[in-house]
Amino acid sequence: MDRRKSIKALLIGAAASGVFIEACKNSDKKVTEQTTLSKFTGPERMVEENEHYKKVSAEKFFNEQELATITVLADIIIPKDAVSGSASDAKVTDFIAFIVLEQTSHQVPMRGGLRWLDMQCLKRFEKTFTNCTEKQRIEMVDEIAYPKKAKPEMKQGVAFFNLMRNLTTTGFYTSEIGVKDVGYVGNVPNQWNGVPDDVLKQYGLSYSEKELKECISYDKA
Repeated sequence: MDRRKSIKALLIGAAASGVFIEACKNSDKKVTEQTTLSKFTGPERMVEENEHYKKVSAEKFFNEQELATITVLADIIIPKDAVSGSASDAKVTDFIAFIVLEQTSHQVPMRGGLRWLDMQCLKRFEKTFTNCTEKQRIEMVDEIAYPKKAKPEMKQGVAFFNLMRNLTTTGFYTSEIGVKDVGYVGNVPNQWNGVPDDVLKQYGLSYSEKELKECISYDKA
């Protein structure tokens, strides 16, 4: 169930959305300390954002059994490998638990899907999903992980697994572990020593002594 390479291909090709900041002068508006961008209580968060996060985080939707099932499924979708940790190492379970409170439209599909999965396993193996062997879990997941190959009676399971996979990959690749897994380094200072000699020679060009003396040369190390 190693889908890491295909997941990366989808993520790397996606463009990041921009942020629009309205900057208009209005003498009737009073800017308080709590509404300024410079007032953070956490990484890249405003006071209002932190208060909202604390409020939502204090609530609870999933029970312990549901959280355990989510953790097992997430690690099947993104297992630990030689490159990085698994989905649970990236705290994807916590991410999903928060998202269903933030976006309540996910609550019924997620809870319904988790119950559907347990019912299927009880019928087949007389055990809930988390109590199944690894082989039995993969057997069950294989029937809902590939929409084009899935049987019609697996329709609800396919819809649930699609949602679970989307939430898992979103949680993983927005975590510190996931960002490192992709190899994204962000905006970093560039060091350029000019056009390589072989390229210059290809076009019959070269830098003059004056240009070489006036330009700064960086060590490649």
